[in-house]
Amino acid sequence: MLPLVDAVFYWSDLFGTAVFAFSGVLVAGRLRMDGFGVIVLAAVTAIGGGTIRDLIIGAEQVFWVADTTYLWVILTTALLGQYLARLPRRLPWYILPLADAFGLALFTVIGTEKALAHGTSGMVAVVMGVITGVAGGMIRDVLAREVPMVLQREIYATACILGGILYTGTLALGVTPLLATLAGMLGTFALRVAAIRWHLSLPAFSLTR
Repeated sequence: MLPLVDAVFYWSDLFGTAVFAFSGVLVAGRLRMDGFGVIVLAAVTAIGGGTIRDLIIGAEQVFWVADTTYLWVILTTALLGQYLARLPRRLPWYILPLADAFGLALFTVIGTEKALAHGTSGMVAVVMGVITGVAGGMIRDVLAREVPMVLQREIYATACILGGILYTGTLALGVTPLLATLAGMLGTFALRVAAIRWHLSLPAFSLTR
């Protein structure tokens, strides 16, 4: 990609990291954790998925080890987030879900692209995109002693799957990486936002006696 485009995606990635970290701060606050607990939940939410991805695909370095800016973003978000979450005048309810959907879309495509760059198949790359997007939140929920949201009826991981398929599929058709990235992100974002707007969910599996 062009240097300007690379810079936009890098700063967008940092923004997504902050958004995911803030969601960890909110969970920690709801559970009345101390400052260290806040930082831990913020960190695992923001970089847990990417860490697992890099370990699986055998990346030379885990991304936040190679670039510690991610850690500074998480630490700053964890510290400021404790103050912002207490403000009586808050942003409209839909701002954080939309920002989260954007971060989810970006993380999914980044994970899928990185897996392909390390020689995985398209199917494995899609799985790595899903892991990048949702694994951090799953770890957060497990630490919070909750059933992870992605294992319930919420359309979250499904949006990642769609985005990964769109990204790998459009690349296979010969489009440019930039257009494939936009297609993957738009697919993930649109499905996630539609699920929030119209309360869409997957059918539940239930065993009755």
